Amino acid sequence: MGEQYGADQIQILEGLEAVRKRPGMYIGSTSARGLHHLVYEIVDNAVDEALAGYCDSIDVTINEDNSITVIDDGRGIPVGIQKKAGIPAVEVVFTILHAGGKFGNGGYKVSGGLHGVGASVVNALSEWLEVQVYIDGKIYQQRYEKGKVMYPLKVVGSCEAHEHGTKVTFLPDKDIFEETEFDYDTLKIRLRETAFLTKNLKIILRDNREEKKEKTFHYEGGIKEFIAYLNKGKTPLYNNIIYCEGSKEGVYVEVSMQHNDSYTENIYTFVNNINTPEGGTHLTGFKNALTKTFNDYARKNKLLKENEDSLSGEDIREGLTAIISVKIEDPQFEGQTKQKLGNSEARTAVDNIVSDQLTYFLEQNPAVAKSMCEKSILRREPGLQPEKPGI
Repeated sequence: MGEQYGADQIQILEGLEAVRKRPGMYIGSTSARGLHHLVYEIVDNAVDEALAGYCDSIDVTINEDNSITVIDDGRGIPVGIQKKAGIPAVEVVFTILHAGGKFGNGGYKVSGGLHGVGASVVNALSEWLEVQVYIDGKIYQQRYEKGKVMYPLKVVGSCEAHEHGTKVTFLPDKDIFEETEFDYDTLKIRLRETAFLTKNLKIILRDNREEKKEKTFHYEGGIKEFIAYLNKGKTPLYNNIIYCEGSKEGVYVEVSMQHNDSYTENIYTFVNNINTPEGGTHLTGFKNALTKTFNDYARKNKLLKENEDSLSGEDIREGLTAIISVKIEDPQFEGQTKQKLGNSEARTAVDNIVSDQLTYFLEQNPAVAKSMCEKSILRREPGLQPEKPGI
């Protein structure tokens, strides 16, 4: 007979031990992808401060020893004692799973990241992590090694009374990760995207290893500038970059788009700054609005005859580059990896805001509206459609 399987065989993994035992459950993988995910988790916490209106800049540095430093000028993680845990709030954030200002009536209306597992998971998977908080004229510091507290939170210096923010430096644990070298270009792509999606936020990326590099991302035009960037090297059908913005049912919606002379559609969707490659309800709402608005306009202005079929969504979206970005308090994602949004209110909000504002845009810009409709009509007429490359 095999070993007995009783209550004592059930292991209880204390706190962050669980993360070190099964890191893939928390960050997806221990490959290069998971490694870079650590940086995004700390950056996402700073972005949450920016979305809440308290942070203007984030500084990300790859240090010579391949550790990472992230500095933000937000309010600073609270240093007061968290009553329930009996330890400073900053220690709670870095040592207790599922702790943070992201639940229910917490500190943030909307947030990206892993909903409260972020900072503590990064800590658990680092050889060491040091956090400094600049607040009330003092600099507080605490150090952890493999998730364990090395000393109680202490004051290590003073700062100007007006200075505030958080500085986190961590070195990923080589016992956990197959690969511990950070790739500058991988971080650059993600941080550029984050800056486009958070207009006016300045993000600086530095590489202090052998080949010194530095890049600053700061886009006052937000996702309108993102469209211009994505359409670089293509010929736009019209100069305007269309932008729709508004809130409905607690969903803040931003949409930007422009057609170019290519045959492919490039639509990128985001929820709380997290890319949703499989789309979801926000994408459905956008497609509905686009198809309905264009057909209404084409019929009303006699660009489509009464006996002609309506334009299909594919006709209208040919050559379209679009960004759909929604901020929502309680996003419901389908699947563990947050690939697809499920909230029905996001569909309604995007549909209504895009329908209203796109209708207004088309009426105000008849020449642009005509060229958009004509491209769509031309696409479906046999014999008139240009050969598609590679088909």
